[in-house]
Amino acid sequence: MPSIRIGFSTDFNLVGEQVGIGTTNPAARLDVAGQITVEDTASSGGVSTFREYQGFSQVQAKITNNTLIDNADCGPFSSLTGEIKITGETTVSSGSTVEIGKTKTLTIIDRFAVPLGDTNSRDNAPEAGTTRFNQDFGTLEFFDGVNWKTVNSYNRGNAAGRAVFGGGYSVSGTNNGDMEFINIMSLGNGVNFGDMVLTAKYSQAACADATRGLFVGGQNSVDMEYITIASAGNSIDFGNATANGNHNGALSSSTRGIRGGGYTAPANSDVMDYVEIQTLGDAIDFGNLLEGNYGLCGFSSPTRGIFAGGRGADQPLGQTTINVITIASKGNATRFGDVSARHAYVAGFSNSVRGFITGGSSPTTDTIQYVTIASEGNAQDFGNLTVAKEGSCSGNSANQVRGICAGGVESNPAGTKVIEYITIASQGNAQDFGDMSSQRGYAGALSDSHGGLGGF
Repeated sequence: MPSIRIGFSTDFNLVGEQVGIGTTNPAARLDVAGQITVEDTASSGGVSTFREYQGFSQVQAKITNNTLIDNADCGPFSSLTGEIKITGETTVSSGSTVEIGKTKTLTIIDRFAVPLGDTNSRDNAPEAGTTRFNQDFGTLEFFDGVNWKTVNSYNRGNAAGRAVFGGGYSVSGTNNGDMEFINIMSLGNGVNFGDMVLTAKYSQAACADATRGLFVGGQNSVDMEYITIASAGNSIDFGNATANGNHNGALSSSTRGIRGGGYTAPANSDVMDYVEIQTLGDAIDFGNLLEGNYGLCGFSSPTRGIFAGGRGADQPLGQTTINVITIASKGNATRFGDVSARHAYVAGFSNSVRGFITGGSSPTTDTIQYVTIASEGNAQDFGNLTVAKEGSCSGNSANQVRGICAGGVESNPAGTKVIEYITIASQGNAQDFGDMSSQRGYAGALSDSHGGLGGF
């Protein structure tokens, strides 16, 4: 094919099937030696698909200067077809960013990476639906318009819906050092899980995320130990709480476990401390309850934690105040409302909507009270346990359908092995579930499907 030369120098050359502008030796279909300037691009048609002379799409196009692609009518660039497609690899050089406003449809044919960072680097008020990878927890998380929540991306199999009871005070006057479990949605007796390895003790609290359970404090102890809920076996040392505490309460979200209160002579504790459940280590100060308290219970939704019931120095028959905290942020508790009947040594559990306060002492009672966790107010009557008792296994032994109340002390020192349950959505009395393997009071209880899961 002959060369074509236009002008007084080598302005335009056609060599073979390659066109050169400003060069006599073009190295590509179109080889321009120098800067290309285009004015009023939007009016002249905007961004078009690059095509080879055969009609096929060009596989690579490079934009090396600062370029804004806008969907406005008169923006610097607008697509002829209403969309811009990137089907190959897009590279953004180090120190540069690509910012996109609204994209109606985005198809990725190879791989896609979301923003990542630690918990402290989260945007406090992003748009609902914003998704990122949390490096602290190794999980995807999204913002629902109010809070950051984890994306549950694992299969818990047959362990989902398991409740575990550990420790406690036996009717013989000795402390239990064993654990047992049940499946919440099926009736039956407790099955051996393993042994607590630190000490056999009573009055500890318990909490859990979806895979790991913690038993905290108890009997003048700062010990914390953990189990893997899906597999039976002995507990393992986790770390230490910030202070001793008998008859403390605990609650948790998907990531954080929080302990509150406890009996620490000569004064009752108002201390709350917390741990990140998937990391081993000692607890860190969280804040303070409204007043010193022991014999209380804890439960939660994905965002809020509740401590209720118990006994204070100025209220020996039982506390009336219900405390509320925001789990994801440290700070002191605020007032939620009041219990309908005040008792100490209560047991609590919740799904993501309702929380329950069961049993208690001074005098021993069979009452079941409940609150709606998202709205503040006083507790209301739900129904009755099958027997009046205090010191049932305390912790979040529940799923979204059922709450479990296990063991306890009917009239000191007569303990009970009875496990009973309620259907959370409907008010009414508890029903028989089965029996634990031994009488157990003032023990810890936890589950892998309670109401606090799904939040940080």
